Amino acid sequence: MGKIIAMANQKGGVGKTTTTINLAASLATLEKRVLVVDADPQANASSGLGVDIKQANITIYECLIDHADVHQAIHDTEMDMLKVISSHINLVGAEIEMLNLKNREKVLKQVLTPLKEEFDYILIDCSPSLGLITVNALTAADSVIIPVQAEYFALEGISKLLNTIKIIKSKLNPTLEIEGFLLTMYDSRLRQANQIYDEVKRYFHELVFHTVIQRNVKLSEAPSYGIPTILYDADSTGARNHLALAKELIDREKK
Repeated sequence: MGKIIAMANQKGGVGKTTTTINLAASLATLEKRVLVVDADPQANASSGLGVDIKQANITIYECLIDHADVHQAIHDTEMDMLKVISSHINLVGAEIEMLNLKNREKVLKQVLTPLKEEFDYILIDCSPSLGLITVNALTAADSVIIPVQAEYFALEGISKLLNTIKIIKSKLNPTLEIEGFLLTMYDSRLRQANQIYDEVKRYFHELVFHTVIQRNVKLSEAPSYGIPTILYDADSTGARNHLALAKELIDREKK
């Protein structure tokens, strides 16, 4: 039975999409069956995995709004073990279209739950907001990874996200767990980065991943080629960091 993990943080630019793409690719490298669900209207995870968004007839939008067959929305990638359900700009309007639906917070859960038999990991790339689509993602998920940028305002807004998770846990998804806080864009040369890591660790203790994602130019170059960093430069710091993260995630499952 697969596990659904949402990547969430309403703060933009913290590395959600980069983490989703590269963690997924690393898990696939370790021979796990992985599905990325792009739940962000910007569709960066889709294009970063080589999907031509203009050619995608059925996306997560059609699955949510038109009850399209989810299997028809699944695209292959450059990696055999890694698939993706692409997003579309129409997803911006989906929240309004879903307002009158019964159980509107659970639509994505109904779409994804049957796929847990087919994949070991389903990673949902959430948009930088706490709107209805993100609520759907957190309601569908077994756990949530929270990327935290190693910069001054890193912890700003996290209390709001944690409050949202608490509400979803109490009202919609009692089994939702925090998988972990992941420090991204980390530069060990900067005293500030080390201070933020210590601060995150002090607040959240064992919930913080041991692995940190360091600043790495290859991570930002790879998406323009439509491939994850591990295929672009397997020896790069970014590729090695995400592989370490994938191993840490798998090891946690064993405990």
